Amino acid sequence: METITYRRQKVYDPVLRLIHLWNGLAILFLMMTIWLSDLFEKGAGEDTLWQLHIYIGYALIVGIVARLAWGLVGSRHARFTDMWHPTAWWNAVRHFNLRAKPRFGHHALASGAYILVYLLLITMAITGLGLAAIEHSMGPFNVWFGDMAWLKDTFEEPHEFIYSLLMGFVVIHIAALIWHEHKDKTPLAQSMVTGYQYEIEPTEGDHHA
Repeated sequence: METITYRRQKVYDPVLRLIHLWNGLAILFLMMTIWLSDLFEKGAGEDTLWQLHIYIGYALIVGIVARLAWGLVGSRHARFTDMWHPTAWWNAVRHFNLRAKPRFGHHALASGAYILVYLLLITMAITGLGLAAIEHSMGPFNVWFGDMAWLKDTFEEPHEFIYSLLMGFVVIHIAALIWHEHKDKTPLAQSMVTGYQYEIEPTEGDHHA
C-alpha cells in the first residue's frame, strides 16, 4: 500500500498574504455594492451605495499599488519574476496541456492568469476613477473629467466588461482551488493563511487501515 508524506516550505510572506486578503475583500465588497444597488430605485439608498462603492474602490487601488510595489521589492515568491513563465505558457498552448511541473510558489500556468487579472484591475481602477468624476464629482480625476459627461461611455463600457471578467475569474479561481485540493490531495487554499505550501513525497509502505 502506498503512503503519502508531505514536504512543506514557507512560501508566502505576511505582507503578501495581507495584501491578498485586502484586495480579495475589497473586490468582494465592490461586487456586493453592485448587487445591492439593484435592489434600490433611484434615490438616497442607491446614491449611498455608489459612494460606498467609490470609497471601497479607493481601498482597492491602495491594495493594487501595494501589490505592484511588493512584486518588485518583496520576498522571492512575492515578486513578479516568480510568476513569469512564458515557456510553460507557450508549451501549454502548443500542446494543449494545462498541467505543469509542481513547484513551490505560484503555479506556472495560473501565474499568467494572475498577471492578467492585475492588468485588468489597473484598467478597472482607471475607468472607475473616471466614472467617479463624471457621475459623482468625486476623486482625483474630477478636475479633468468632472464636466465631461460625454466621456461616460468611454469609461463605463470597459469598466462593466472587466467587472464581468473578474466575476468569472473569482468563480474559476475558487473552483480551481477546490479541484486541485481534491485531485492532487495537497492542502492548497490554506497557503495564503499560513504561508506554507505542501509537496507530495510518495513512499512505499505496508501500513494497513
